[in-house]
Amino acid sequence: MPKRYGVNEREQVVGHVAQLILTGKLRSGDRLDRNDLAASLGVSRVPVQEAVAQLEHDGIVTTRYHRGAFIARFDARVLLEHYHLFGVLNGLVSAGAAAEATGETIARLKDLTAQLRPENFHDIAWEYRRLLTEQHAGPRLQAAIDASQTFIPRAFWADHLLAGPALLQHYENETNAIADGDPDAARAACQTGAALMGRVMLAELVRRGVLAPLIPSGPD
Repeated sequence: MPKRYGVNEREQVVGHVAQLILTGKLRSGDRLDRNDLAASLGVSRVPVQEAVAQLEHDGIVTTRYHRGAFIARFDARVLLEHYHLFGVLNGLVSAGAAAEATGETIARLKDLTAQLRPENFHDIAWEYRRLLTEQHAGPRLQAAIDASQTFIPRAFWADHLLAGPALLQHYENETNAIADGDPDAARAACQTGAALMGRVMLAELVRRGVLAPLIPSGPD
């Protein structure tokens, strides 16, 4: 893969590793070869080392002293947990927006919601989340949200157009709750939307043979 100029190299490595995991080319327990990553992306070892440190911090890889970096456990439960966390974190932001958003911010959210279409859904949704995070999340919450986005690649959702209409109602509910000043409803709409994203992603990864279906835990 050629080097992509104008793109943060650490983020490029992180995204590449996430893509390898989501396509099943890297699986739980597989070793990350830093030299191969650097060569395939056309970058030095420095951004690779930085990316590995971020991936370890985010719970995606584990490092073992004198042995290297390995893909952490990644299965259906981990994926759904990832989206649950994404919903909780962004739900905090939405609740804050419902309590304090200005009329200008609410108008912009309504405008973005009105623009949501299958062909542009995920670009607009990304802008919607960015606006809320910039306006209503402190630096630590923003950092946590950034870390929770590793397995929410825009390229995947851009290709998965059928998910947009299913998610539209959740965005409309969230926007209305923020406009009405209802933090609980805004949080709930955000979290249910994130849970739906997790189910869509899981179904697709099961279809591709990357993950095994979730087996419900029954009574003992």
